[in-house]
This record gives sequence, C-alpha cells and structure tokens, in this order.
Amino acid sequence: MAAKIPFKKPTPFKAETRQLLNILIHSLYSEREVFLRELISNASDALTRLDFEMLTNRDVLEPDAEPGIWISVNKDERLLTIRDNGIGMTAEEMAENLGTIAHSGARAFLEAANQEKGAVSNLIGQFGVGFYAAFMVAEWIEVTSRSYQKESQAAVWYSEGEETFTIRASEELARGTTIKIKLKEDAADFTEEYRIREIVKRHSDFVPYPIYLGENADQVNQVTAIWRKSPREVTEEQVHDFYRQFTLDFTAPVAYAHMNVDAPVQLYAMLFIPENTEKSFFSLRKEDGIKLYARKVLIQEYCRDLLPEYFRFVQGVVDSEDIPLNVNRETMQASRIIPQLKRLITNRVIDLLKDLAQNKKETYEKFWKASGRFVKEGIASDRENLSNLSPLLRFSSLNHPGELRSLDDYIAEMKPSQNKIYYLTGEDERSLMRSPHLDLYRKQGFDVLLLSDPIDAFVVLALQQYKDHPLAGATAEKPEGGETTPDEPQITQSPEKIDALITLFKDLLGDKVVDVRSTDRLTDSPARLVNKDGSTQPEMQRVYRLLQKEFDEPEKVLEINPDHQLITGLLDLTAEDPRRALIVEQIYENALLIEGLHPNPATMIERIQQMMQAMLK
Repeated sequence: MAAKIPFKKPTPFKAETRQLLNILIHSLYSEREVFLRELISNASDALTRLDFEMLTNRDVLEPDAEPGIWISVNKDERLLTIRDNGIGMTAEEMAENLGTIAHSGARAFLEAANQEKGAVSNLIGQFGVGFYAAFMVAEWIEVTSRSYQKESQAAVWYSEGEETFTIRASEELARGTTIKIKLKEDAADFTEEYRIREIVKRHSDFVPYPIYLGENADQVNQVTAIWRKSPREVTEEQVHDFYRQFTLDFTAPVAYAHMNVDAPVQLYAMLFIPENTEKSFFSLRKEDGIKLYARKVLIQEYCRDLLPEYFRFVQGVVDSEDIPLNVNRETMQASRIIPQLKRLITNRVIDLLKDLAQNKKETYEKFWKASGRFVKEGIASDRENLSNLSPLLRFSSLNHPGELRSLDDYIAEMKPSQNKIYYLTGEDERSLMRSPHLDLYRKQGFDVLLLSDPIDAFVVLALQQYKDHPLAGATAEKPEGGETTPDEPQITQSPEKIDALITLFKDLLGDKVVDVRSTDRLTDSPARLVNKDGSTQPEMQRVYRLLQKEFDEPEKVLEINPDHQLITGLLDLTAEDPRRALIVEQIYENALLIEGLHPNPATMIERIQQMMQAMLK
C-alpha cells in the first residue's frame, strides 16, 4: 500500500535555504546557463544511482527501460522541461532533498559567495545547491517524481522560490523525475533549442547517458565515454573539456594519461594530475580515489584500491571489462584483477611524472613545490617502486641554493674521486646553509643535498643508495678524497693550547655535553655539536620526533675549531674575566640553535646583552 502524501499545506524553507534563494533570485549572473548543467548533472546522478541499485536488485519499477535524459521547450508558455527515468524520489525524499540543503551546503555557499563575489556562478554545484540555481531563471518550478520502488506513490513539489514549498500527490506512473520550469521573461532564450544544444555541448557532452532534445528527441551529447575512445581520436581540447566537467576545476591539469590496454588485463582509463593537488573547499570531488567502472557501469565513486595511497591526488576514471558487475569491496580486495590493474595504473602515473620532469621542467618544479611530498611518501613507503620513484626526487643543495636538483643532476657534477651522495638534514634550508657541518665540503667544493622537509628523514632511511652511489650524511662523513692538502691551512695551535681550550670548555659547560674535542672538520665555524659515537643516527632521531615516539636523546659532543679567532681569543682572557664564561656559553648555545635543538632561544637574550655591555667597557 502506497504511503499517503504527508505534505498538504505550504511548508517553509529552512532559514539558510531562504537566504540562498534570495541571492539567486535577486542577483544577475553572467553565466546563468549553469542551472541547466546542474539539472543535467542531477539527472545523470539519478540514473547512475539506479544502475548501482540494479546490480543487486532487479525488482524495480520499469527495470528494462532504456536510461536517458529528455529536454523539451515551449516558447509560447516560456516552459523548459527536463526529465530522466532514474531512481526517482518519494515525497519524503523530496521534502528532504528539495526543501533543505544537507551538510550545511547553503551556509558554505553563502560564505564562498561573499569571498568570490565575481565568480558565484562557478560555485554553484559545489555545495549541494545545484538544483536551486534554477531559481535564477525561474518564476516557479514544479518537480514531479516517482521512486524506483514499485509500491511508491508519485508526488509533485512546487515552489515560487520565496518562503515556502508544497508537496501533493500525483498520478504519474513512470519512474523518474520531471522538472518543469516557468522561465522569467529575461530568460526566454532558454526556450531556444540552439541555445540548449550549445549549453549541453559546453558543459554536458560527456554525460554517460543520452540527452534528447525537442519533439524529435534528437540526441545532443556524445554519450560515448571519452576514456573508451582510442587516444588518437581524442584531442587535447576534448580531454580538458572532460576534465572540467569531471572536476569543475577550470585550470587545466599539468599532465594526463589516456590508457587503452588489452593485456594482461583489459583497461580503459583517463588519469589527471591537477595543478593544485590539494582538494580545496570548492572541489567537486570531496574524497580521495578515482571513479571505477565495470563495463561502463559506475561501481565505485571513490576507489582507493587502484593506486597506492601516496598517489591519492590523482583524479580520473578507470573502466575494465574484466571486473564483474556484482563486485563489492570484499571481492575487489580478493580479486587477482585488481593488483594487475593497480600495477598498470601506478606505472603509468610514474611514467607520466617522469615525462613531465624531463620535458616540462618548469611545470614539474611547480608540481614538486606544491606536491613533492607525495612522491617522498612513496619513497618512504613503497619498496616495490623505490627505484622507479627515486628519479623524481628534487632537492636544493649547497652548490645550488634555491634550485631544484635531481639525484642524476647531483651525480653528473660529482668529483672524479667521489662515489657517495652527501646530504644534510635539518629544520630549514637557511639554517642548513649556515651549518658548521658543511665547512669542509664548502672549502673543498663538494656538493651536499639540503634536506629540510620533515619527511626527508624517512626518504634517506628508505633510499640508502641511488644507482650504486651510497647516500651519506655530511654530519659524520668526510668528503671522499677531500683530505687537507699541503697548500691548505692545518691546525696551527700547539697541543698544549688545544688541551687548555678543551679543559676550559669542559669546566664551563659541565654535564651539558658528554665530551669536548678539537676537530679539523671546521674551517669557518668555531664549533659544532655531534652525537656521541654509537648513538642513533640523526635521521632516525627525526623520525622518532615526527612520530612522537619516546627515545633517549643522544649525548652530545662539542667539537671546537682550535684555529678560529673566537676560540683562540679565549686564552687571552683571564679566569676572572666574566666574558670568558659568557662566550663559551654562547658558542655552545649557538651550536644548539643551528642544530634546531635549542629548547628556548629567548634565554640567550640576557647573555647577549651582557656581552654587549662588556664590549662597551
């Protein structure tokens, strides 16, 4: 027995919906045609939902009806009608879907409209408010719908876009939804069939269901899924049009791949790398994952099983004849087809990025600055693709500050005697450039990669070597073949003076360091801090900190440069001179600061002021 229609009297819209309607009705936008795009998109969604329902349930109203979208116009009465035979709605669903906006969509739209005053028409459809865009052109709207459920009763929703809407019973027998719009006088051009054709071509050409227009029911869209065509038959302009329709991102992707594969599995795919890989507040696709079709039927809107997690920024469509239509999450994970598809798609994305890096270096650098962390995440987590991903890495370096260098670039400039790739990790590039650990490398012309991204610690732990060149931390290693030559200055201080300096630092620093020793690794810097021998390597320490795991902080050794004027000058100060203790403390804390280990740099201010006062005496 069909449920009675519970809505007889006019029902008020929610407050935020009334605000939204007020904006749409009383404002003029230069691209009011977006309302038709949204209504066609809603019709397509209704058909897709029915397809999905019928994968497991054939007991629906009119199960054999051919899916489609029909548009008709009546110039004399200024009427525009859009009909689909999709999943339909009950009266209760009408009240919920058309009388309010879920997930605070109205509020989000209103906030965005205030921020994007010149582009409000581009925001429609991104907050679940697409249907309401029709009120930009409508005097009134009537929606008649019958659900796919056989016992459901059809209903009619009506509103003039003001304070209320009404819902009443209908005798409609056919499944689906019909939207009838009485157009405003200044919107009469939407009763011109040529105008409708233009809009469909521009916005909805790749909707996966036929769109019919007029009394003759001429099909006005392509329908054929663009990803199923041969790549030779598809122009770049068509690809970009599809991308805009698919994502509502009006910035062209930085790269795309059109796949048409027959073996080892059958696969059609269109994959995109967006210019901005961060999903903005305005993104159409709110979750990670790509659309998965089986034999042209959408079976998963956001599939995350076909690409590794670090490629979650990739958008696109995958379609395969080898996936059964009744597939579900569990059978997908157990299927042997899915790993094969994943391998093919992952390799294609890697090749796409490699091609971008080689042939469009400036574009790749922009991608890297915005989204290189995804590749680094892959290096750290995917042993299988480690060698494929590593050529995509980019770093700044000691000899090329501010530039982005690949590992191949680094190898090409290695010294004849050099086999290792040197790197230094730290908090930021400016601090790394001033690191005392680089003194000897800078003096002898060796390059060092500067790794200042937090995830870089994971990268070097996973990578270990590149093309038979081991990665070596500059903190512990001396440059290969870069030992001090006779024509370069060596330590000139006598052993007695060096011992005196070491004793001085030990006495004044106490247990702040586990040891003090001299080193020939420093040329321009007075001192540096290194870990006690046998300590956890610096990269692992950074990993522990990032993961907020407890570990014993390694004891520190202070290495001093006995030839540095700041160090030797300490011997000229008497034991009673307060400047001596101040300078030693400051040298130590400077070393802490440059390593990113100082717990509270503000505590240095008082000491610095004391030293300044001592200079004035």
